[in-house]
Amino acid sequence: MKIRFYGAARTVTGSMHLVEVNNHKLLLDCGLFQGRRKESFTRNRTFPFRPDEIDAVILSHAHIDHSGNLPNLVKQGFNGPIYTTSATAHLDNIMLLDSGYIHEKDAEYLNKKRLKQGKPIIEPLYTKEDAARVAPLFACVNYQEYFEPVPGVKAHLVDAGHILGSAAVVLDITERGKTSRLWFSGDIGRPGLQLISDPILPDNADILIMESTYGDEKKRDPEEAFLEFRNVIQRTIARKGRVIIPSFAVGRTQELVYCLHKMVEDGDIPVIPVFVDSPLAIRASQVFREHPECFDEETRDFISQDKHHAALDFEGLKYTLSVEESKAINFTKPPFVVISASGMAETGRILHHLKNHIEDSRNTILIVSWQAPHTLGRRLAEQEKQIKIFGKTYNRQAEVITINGFSAHAGQQLLLEYAQATQETLKKVFLVHGEPRGAEPLMEKLHEAGIQDVEYPEQGAVFNI
Repeated sequence: MKIRFYGAARTVTGSMHLVEVNNHKLLLDCGLFQGRRKESFTRNRTFPFRPDEIDAVILSHAHIDHSGNLPNLVKQGFNGPIYTTSATAHLDNIMLLDSGYIHEKDAEYLNKKRLKQGKPIIEPLYTKEDAARVAPLFACVNYQEYFEPVPGVKAHLVDAGHILGSAAVVLDITERGKTSRLWFSGDIGRPGLQLISDPILPDNADILIMESTYGDEKKRDPEEAFLEFRNVIQRTIARKGRVIIPSFAVGRTQELVYCLHKMVEDGDIPVIPVFVDSPLAIRASQVFREHPECFDEETRDFISQDKHHAALDFEGLKYTLSVEESKAINFTKPPFVVISASGMAETGRILHHLKNHIEDSRNTILIVSWQAPHTLGRRLAEQEKQIKIFGKTYNRQAEVITINGFSAHAGQQLLLEYAQATQETLKKVFLVHGEPRGAEPLMEKLHEAGIQDVEYPEQGAVFNI
């Protein structure tokens, strides 16, 4: 068996690991690499293997850094099955179509400039039409359902507790009469997250490929984040303001909506308008409704007792799909809440809400996720007073609050527990999906716990097992 690390190696994007066994090739994830534009375009367009030689793909979850290059893989010749949960397949279909649309628009924008400069036009990485060719290849399996992706490999998926449908991949590999278990964590969630179940820990694994995104951090209890969120909503309502929340469309938005639903049902806040203003988030929310099997027991109990019999629908909540509905929000009498994309406030409808309400001290801008350097979200999180939106500078008067406890990634302690759960059988650990600042402290903790054979593979590294 050979394992080749082609993505999310010493970085957190572009998850892609190739397992070669019994003369067959099995790809774990096929994510978009995200970084500098030129490097990203080259790496995403050019695979380090022939796509038509891949026998099967197993997809851990729908986030674009794990699934976003599947359209390009198919475009370049892959025609095998893509094994994943049905919830992931449904989410990924809408996300890939959205991604294809963005690539088309980006190419269209760049080509206007290139034509004026007399340069040749460029093709998008892939289009919506390319993205649509992925869906027919999804082979949906349930958690704990065994399947054979390639000869000699008996596989099953277990709940990773990260987003709806997310999974760790368990491969029982028989080669030359010997069987070993490879466990690929995907992205590991945290106990106590809203809506979804807790992650399942590994067992009897010989080889562990494990994420290390926050291997250097202790995570706050999700319940603390909920209480802080409730306090922000209550304070803003008291001053008749608006709560403006830049939020990722898949996962975070649905978690926030569920939290607001619980606040209303418990009488912690009055019924006020709550707007979900993102077409992708609205489509993703519909997928959540169609997959209650992925909800945790607490959520299922809540739904059974709720008068709406729903997690993501309640009095005052409105999903605004059209541009006209989005614009009408500005004429709504406060207090109200609006949750809109993008999560780092770089594009989309959130920019209009920010520019319209950033200079009103009654309002709150709520940051609920990590913000990349040089983004508008980061400048807001850093409490800058002068904020430029659409080329115009605004004097920020709105209060900015950051709540860090909503992260759907495991912190250092759970990552350590994850590996220790299978320590008795564990022979080797590969740390992926993490920058050095996350992976290196985790590696040190693993060594202290007696797990010595830990690798932090570079891009393109190959290991013979």
